[in-house]
Amino acid sequence: MPEPLFEVDRREACRYLGLRGAEPDAATARAVEEALALLNGAVEPKQVSRRFPLKWLDDSTLDIEGLRVESRALARNLSGCNEVFLMAATLGLGPDRLIARAQAEGAMSRAMALQAASAAMIEAWCDRVNAELKQQAAARGQFCRPRFSPGYGDFSLESQAGIFRLLGVQKNIGVALTDSLMMLPTKSVTAVIGIADAPAALCPAGCAACGKADCTFRDERKDDRI
Repeated sequence: MPEPLFEVDRREACRYLGLRGAEPDAATARAVEEALALLNGAVEPKQVSRRFPLKWLDDSTLDIEGLRVESRALARNLSGCNEVFLMAATLGLGPDRLIARAQAEGAMSRAMALQAASAAMIEAWCDRVNAELKQQAAARGQFCRPRFSPGYGDFSLESQAGIFRLLGVQKNIGVALTDSLMMLPTKSVTAVIGIADAPAALCPAGCAACGKADCTFRDERKDDRI
């Protein structure tokens, strides 16, 4: 078995299976491990990121190189920032192919485990990219806010097109954006990361930053603050 490309939080995979903090039984834990092993041989992690100036048009309207965003949630996240990193990351087509194959074979349990494990894996890949961007900011004596993706809170998916344009996502990492603003390959993520000259005292990340409290996949274990 090839060495793992990066460490994946098994609890995240189980959360995407709907366990929400409950301990998995032996069969579920085994299914997650088998899915991760399959994925490890199939993924092709890629990323693209760039630093951009951030303009504040008012307290909830932002401009990033012509990308206009109206979002109170994102504005709270970027409070104190005058620059941002935009990033896009993907695991490539491998996860989609494995999931489609399992579904075609009627192996729905394997398909579900692959879906959950690949969702956790793209988060792990984004964490690694995020950590590298934090190091770049730290080299300038700056601090990063938690990454914030279109679809969180009131940060509309409509912003995907602008992020794709600014980063050249399709050209650089092979991810396409559909007319319905979904990304292909599906295990792909875009995000905005604020850059500030001082750390934020309180800055919720992940599920803590999203107001959708009834989300099936909400993680009650985390209230990450940076």
